[in-house]
Amino acid sequence: MTSERKMTKLEQTARRLLNERGVTIEDIAELVMYLQKKYHPDLTIEECIFNIERVLRKREVQNAILTGIQLDMMAEQGKLDEPLQTIIGTDESMYGVDEILAFSIVNVYGSIGFTNYGYIDKQKPGILEHLNDHSTGEVHTFLDDIVGAIAAAASSRLAHSAKGEE
Repeated sequence: MTSERKMTKLEQTARRLLNERGVTIEDIAELVMYLQKKYHPDLTIEECIFNIERVLRKREVQNAILTGIQLDMMAEQGKLDEPLQTIIGTDESMYGVDEILAFSIVNVYGSIGFTNYGYIDKQKPGILEHLNDHSTGEVHTFLDDIVGAIAAAASSRLAHSAKGEE
């Protein structure tokens, strides 16, 4: 799908970083399926991917991906000043800035995105379970929320398009 058009450098970088951090479009599509299958019984993985591709075209989304992943990588490398290093490195529960960054993504498609995001953030299915495994030595404080937000935004886009609003 993505080869049919020319991507900006920003989008290419955002997609590359997702991939380098172990997240595929198919992983996110499984999350969209998880969120929407109940409401769209005939939903296909291809429809999920189509909606994710559209979400990933948005500059706000690309900026959030780059910012969050860079902060995760810096924390992983021990390059942040304290106390931020410990806060991000341990994914401290009271931090909340990671969720704020995710909200910039879900907000693109309206209020339904917030409920989708809240639900998937609590359930942590699929790739989100892996990204939340703190025993790996990898830091995904921002990435797990970003991936959940992309799935929630794609789900919201799908819901809007089903109602003829997109």
